[in-house]
Amino acid sequence: MKSSLAALLLLAAWPAAAAASDPAAARIESWDSSLLSVMKEGPSLGVMGRYRRLEPVVQETFDLPLMTRFAVGSPWQKMSDAERQALIRAFTRLTTASFAHNFDRFDGERFDIVSNVETRGPDKIVRSRLTPRGKTPVALVYRMQQGDGGWKVVDIYFNAISQLTPRRSDFAVPLASGGEKGLVAHIDEASAKLLK
Repeated sequence: MKSSLAALLLLAAWPAAAAASDPAAARIESWDSSLLSVMKEGPSLGVMGRYRRLEPVVQETFDLPLMTRFAVGSPWQKMSDAERQALIRAFTRLTTASFAHNFDRFDGERFDIVSNVETRGPDKIVRSRLTPRGKTPVALVYRMQQGDGGWKVVDIYFNAISQLTPRRSDFAVPLASGGEKGLVAHIDEASAKLLK
């Protein structure tokens, strides 16, 4: 009986241990740890304190140039390098502001990697779960690609919904009416609201 129980426990622990040894999963575990640390100090840090703490971690974890390019869509191809860099900076602010705004305090939440990492062509898929205390868990799926900085997130799916697809829809109107400058102003306004 004891040996059967030990075998079951070993099998239950295997996916998490295997996932943790994968560099893409290790990146997500580091991100989760940083996010929890900021949440635990959330009220005392305030939104700008959380922003400052998260900004370098966001840049380390997410492939922000690639995410910006996807969110902008086909107009990206016709932009100058200076215009692209301005949009990447604005998108980085928005991404960091979103996390600083939404993860503002700790109330017993847990993050867990829930399965082995999947490889799909150039992508790795890391499945995680956010479990708020006493609430329904939220499924998080990170699509990651390898670049100069190692494995980085190129999209997040919350309960199977891509977070970049609605960004592209949101960006389309200000981009069509005001070009790169109009889109930067739109993104900066959204960031400012999150950081109030």
